[in-house]
Amino acid sequence: MEYRFRKAQKEDAQQIRDILRQAIERRKQDGSRQWQDGYPNLEVVENDIEKEVGHVLTDDEVVIGYSAVLINYEPAYNDIEGKWLTNEDFVVMHRVAVSQNYLGKGLAIYILRQIEELALTSGIKSIKADTNFDNAAMMNIFEKLEYSYCGEVHFRGSARKAYEKVLGWQ
Repeated sequence: MEYRFRKAQKEDAQQIRDILRQAIERRKQDGSRQWQDGYPNLEVVENDIEKEVGHVLTDDEVVIGYSAVLINYEPAYNDIEGKWLTNEDFVVMHRVAVSQNYLGKGLAIYILRQIEELALTSGIKSIKADTNFDNAAMMNIFEKLEYSYCGEVHFRGSARKAYEKVLGWQ
C-alpha cells in the first residue's frame, strides 16, 4: 500500500462525498449528534476543492481519507471561551474522515500527522481544531497526538471542544 496525502481534485469529489456519508453514519451509530444535519455535503466538498483547501489520502489512486486544511482562517476561533496556546499563524483542520474500508489502520492519525507536516513545511507551528462534545474517537486521537484542550468555540450554532497543538514543544 502506497499512501499519499495531496490536494483534492474535482474528480475526487464523489469519492470524498461517499467517505463523508460513511463517517456521518458512523457518528450516528455512535450516538453522536455531530454531522447529523446534512453537513458536510457535496457542496461543501466542492467548495473546499475550489478554494484548494480539500486534501485527500489515497491508496494508489483510490481516495481513502479526507480533510479540509486551512491556514489562518476560522472566524469561530476568534471567540474562544478559554485561551489558545498561541496567537501566531496556525493551520486549521476540518472534516477529517476515513473510508469505512480502511478503519482500524490508524489512518486518521496518519492524516493529522500529514497536516502537521504541511504546517511545518509552511513555517507554521500551531494546529487548531475543534470537535463535537460527543465525538469520543476524535478526542481520543487529539489526546494520543498531544493536542491540548483550550476551551470552547461555537461553530455552526453549537459549542465545540477546541484543541491546539504547538509543533516542536513535545
